[in-house]
Amino acid sequence: MRSSTRCSRCTVNTPAGTACAKVGPVRHRTAVLLSGGDLLHSTPTGPARCSASPFPIESAKRRCGRRGVIDRQAKFEFEALSFDDVLLIPAESQVHPLAVQVATRATKHIGLRVPLLSAAMDTVSETALAIALAREGGLTILHKNQPIERQADMVRKVKRSEAGMIVDPITLPLTATYGDAEALMQEYRISGVPIIHPDGTLAGILTNRDTRFENDPNRPVTELMTSKDLVTVPVGTSLDQAVEQFKIHKIEKLLVVDDQFKLRGLITIKDITKKIEFPNASKDELGRLRVGAAVGVAADTDTRLEALIEAQVDAICVDTAHGHSQGVLDTVEKIRERYPDLELIAGNVATADGCHALIERGVDAVKVGMGPGSICTTRVVTGCGMPQITAIAECARVADEFDVPIIADGGIRYSGDIVKAIAAGASTVMVGSLFAGTTESPGERVLWEGRSYKVYRAMGSVGAMSEGSADRYFQEGQKKLVPEGIEGMVPHKGPLSDVVFQMVGGLRAGMGYTGCATVEDLRHQARFVRISSAGLIESHPHDVTITKEAPNYERR
Repeated sequence: MRSSTRCSRCTVNTPAGTACAKVGPVRHRTAVLLSGGDLLHSTPTGPARCSASPFPIESAKRRCGRRGVIDRQAKFEFEALSFDDVLLIPAESQVHPLAVQVATRATKHIGLRVPLLSAAMDTVSETALAIALAREGGLTILHKNQPIERQADMVRKVKRSEAGMIVDPITLPLTATYGDAEALMQEYRISGVPIIHPDGTLAGILTNRDTRFENDPNRPVTELMTSKDLVTVPVGTSLDQAVEQFKIHKIEKLLVVDDQFKLRGLITIKDITKKIEFPNASKDELGRLRVGAAVGVAADTDTRLEALIEAQVDAICVDTAHGHSQGVLDTVEKIRERYPDLELIAGNVATADGCHALIERGVDAVKVGMGPGSICTTRVVTGCGMPQITAIAECARVADEFDVPIIADGGIRYSGDIVKAIAAGASTVMVGSLFAGTTESPGERVLWEGRSYKVYRAMGSVGAMSEGSADRYFQEGQKKLVPEGIEGMVPHKGPLSDVVFQMVGGLRAGMGYTGCATVEDLRHQARFVRISSAGLIESHPHDVTITKEAPNYERR
């Protein structure tokens, strides 16, 4: 092998240690070249860090070998593991699975009754699923692959779907018609609307009872509404007091007014029954269902953010494929400066450095995952990524120091993967494919070979990117797209509540096996064992023909 020396900065064959014309004195580097001219490595003559290598090198981790040739083994940081590479070790347990506590944190200040978030994907997370998941105790991040006003309207619909008291009820003026009222009630899926005077005082209420046999859309609401003997309650009425009024008057809606008879709120019997039916629902301080929404780094981010905050969204997620990039970091920092009290999630990252960079800029939760999703091709298209268990553990190592929750995004195929993700350091998991097959997901339902499926696509697929998600993969404005995901379909699984029941049931069982009474116990106490390929085969059903499918298992 022949070698020669040159300065890797100015490419001039000059002895090391002499002045470099481009970067100043005593900055030449000695490089070892193969006979073909390929630069292997450069040895620093001054600073401890070797800056002449074509790769970024940390001197503490990668050191120059003899004759300046790089130790190629040092380029491999460590061996990384994913869900199928490990199992949790059973431990002595004094807790029953039904007695464990699965409550956790989605962000620093938002608690959840179950550790489940739905992914910000256009075939997963829209209004119906957001309402259903919040009722089960989880949180939805509404996708941004849509016009700004439509996304903000989804937030409003979720927030209005139920509440302890609706503090800003939808109203109509005295000049409205039955057609106006009918359109409004259908849009917001409500069964009644208060009618008010121009000064805000209450004039009456129009309900389904008043319009049951009406078919003239031009008829004024003043001829149909109930305006006499209105049942009202003062501001500050508790839910228990409201229940008594419902019992006495046999009505379904209570109008909340102030001392000037101006409408200040609305309490419905539906909200009270929902509270009893869904005791674990994720709600804000006003009793409304919680919902989050995604933004990106596109030109419309500021406008989208303002609309979502005006709609009273609970959390914002800066959703990108590579959260450890300068554009994302700048966006996060800008949002935090403008909205210091906003619950802010950002990602995705897969390393401790990436996690730390986001935390430094003020996020309330970090989303972890690069390429583990079932419809994601990032790892094979770009050659970049990190197996999910290792990514979670590396990020959690940093996040725990700052008390910032980790959201494990992607790769969840079975309920056992949820247990593993939390044991590795996550506080919650973000789910895509398992929710895409539910009745409430917005994906199109199709029949194939006699079985029902729902369409599911990656936000990095050609279809999704062409409709608005290209900025997530830093390809906004490109005429030709390089997709990092595919389009497909998943089996229809039925109501989301059934899927959540199985997922949480598996989590409870896993906590029982490991002797962990709480999610925090699972994060800190559980221990892993690495398994072989034979161990993975042994873990799944084998040497048998499955004759009846289980609701929580599907052969891959």
